[in-house]
Amino acid sequence: MKSIVKAASVAVALIVPALSFAQTAQPLTRAEVRAEQAAYAKAGFNPARMNPQTWVTDVQAASARVAAQRQAAAETVGFGPSVDGTSQSGGAASAAR
Repeated sequence: MKSIVKAASVAVALIVPALSFAQTAQPLTRAEVRAEQAAYAKAGFNPARMNPQTWVTDVQAASARVAAQRQAAAETVGFGPSVDGTSQSGGAASAAR
């Protein structure tokens, strides 16, 4: 009986710290929320014009446009390896006489 209690207490001691790291995302700042609203407005979404029958499709379409814009912006940043070509640095070593 005592071994079951010890095993249970060890299991709880190992599980509790793992649960404390469950939420890793930070809440959005006001500036991030305003930027998100501006991105959706630029994509054509206006909550004031929402039609009760089509608002879900309107939001989904605007979300797809915002995601496409972000993907295009991420591709133009310039980080990562060269995809289209090759690069070479340095040259062949030659002995000077």
